[in-house]
This record gives sequence, C-alpha cells and structure tokens, in this order.
Amino acid sequence: MSLNPKLRDWRGKTVWLIGASSGIGRALAVALHQAGAKVIVSARQQELLQAFTDAHPGAQAIALDVLDEQALAQACEAIGQRQGQIDLCVYCAGYFKPMTGQDFSLLEAQRHLDINYGGALKLLAALLPQLRKQAAQGQGGHLSLISSVAGYRGLPRSLAYGPCKAALTHLAEALYLELSGLGLGVSVIHPGFVATPMTAQNDFKMPALISPEQAAQATLEGWAQGQFEIHFPKRFTRVLKALRHLSDGLYFPLIRRFTGL
Repeated sequence: MSLNPKLRDWRGKTVWLIGASSGIGRALAVALHQAGAKVIVSARQQELLQAFTDAHPGAQAIALDVLDEQALAQACEAIGQRQGQIDLCVYCAGYFKPMTGQDFSLLEAQRHLDINYGGALKLLAALLPQLRKQAAQGQGGHLSLISSVAGYRGLPRSLAYGPCKAALTHLAEALYLELSGLGLGVSVIHPGFVATPMTAQNDFKMPALISPEQAAQATLEGWAQGQFEIHFPKRFTRVLKALRHLSDGLYFPLIRRFTGL
C-alpha cells in the first residue's frame, strides 16, 4: 500500500539535501544527480560541498549550520525563489557519539539533541510555509527525515543518540498525519548499520553492514514505492522491528544477552 505519492521520475526535480557532505546524505545526492534531479546540497563544510559540485555539474551548494535558524530560512527562501518549488527536502544531518550511563555528558547529550532533532525543527519552521504554498498551488512536495533503527527501542551505548532518533520518527509520523491530506509526502528513513564516518566510531562488529551507496539505492526504491517508513537492510531491520513487539520482560534480557551487558 502506497502512503505517499510515488517518486520515480527525478528529471528536473528540485531536491535539497541538508547534511549531504558525507555518508548517506552524500550518496543520496550522487544518486539523485545521476537520476537527473536538480540537486542542492547543504552542510557546514564548504570545501566538501565544493568538491561535490565540482564533481557533479549542475549541482548547487549552500553552506549552512542546521543550528542556524536564520541560515535555514534564507536558504529555503532562496531555493524557492530560484527554482520555483522544492520537490523533495531530505534532512540528513546527524551526530553520534557512543554514550553509556557511566560516561554521561550533558553537553554531549545536548549536542545530539540539537543536531539530530532540533535542526529538523528549525528546518520545519523554514520549509513548512513553502510546502503549504506549493500544496495550495497543486504542486505537491515531499519531506524525508533520516532517523535510525536505534530509535525503535532503547539500546546500549545509545543513551543520547537513540532518544533523539525516536523523537525524529515520532515527528515524521505526526507530520504525515498533518500534511498527507494536503497532497504532500512525508517519509522517515530507518537505516541499520551503514559504513559512514559516524559508525566508524563503533568498536564492535556491526551486523548486516552496508555501504552508503546501498543505503541510497534502498531509499530511492522506498520513495518509488510511496513508502512512509523506509528501512534497510531488511535482513537486519526486520529483526529489530519484531523486537519492538516484545514485552519489557523479554526484551531487556535478550538485549543484555546479545550485547554482553
């Protein structure tokens, strides 16, 4: 069952990716550019954005920090005026540091919250008026938030990261209920382990590890099918989805056993 308009033909479509300097965000930008989309990439690191636009003719870059509400608003307005509409906006920005109850840091926890969730809220403040305007004109538009399977249920070493991703998933669900009736698309992406600079910090074997390019392909397939939740790789994420339905009395001992706690 398709919950969103199916996104299949990217030729000439305007796509804005925030947090696209590396990892899944960059891989998505590459794949969408290859598919014919008019790609606009945003991130803090100007040199990485420049490298992307140099390698992908026609792509544009807007350097910004997701913590800067004014910069997001200005970028959104500029894209709307220049391109006429935003067909797809993807919030890819993310921050991760392993954290346990023994090494809890309020400063680090706040940084997780600011980037993984607060930045998405700042984006919404800028983007929603543009999307509502497009909907009123019958143009449509789509917002996609990259969350994580770490937000499904509590996991070890994810004291700061997991709760932020859970909030992002909840936000996507609420947005879908609010916006889908206007003809706008909303989707949430739940990757498993993907080989990125963030996951390189992990000191354990990551099951079903995939490349950013594989993650990007799975995401494009999800958009093409009109999915609300896009999760991958299925051989891993289906197990975690099943664990969501276990009682606490079963879930906690099982996680302790498999993680060695």
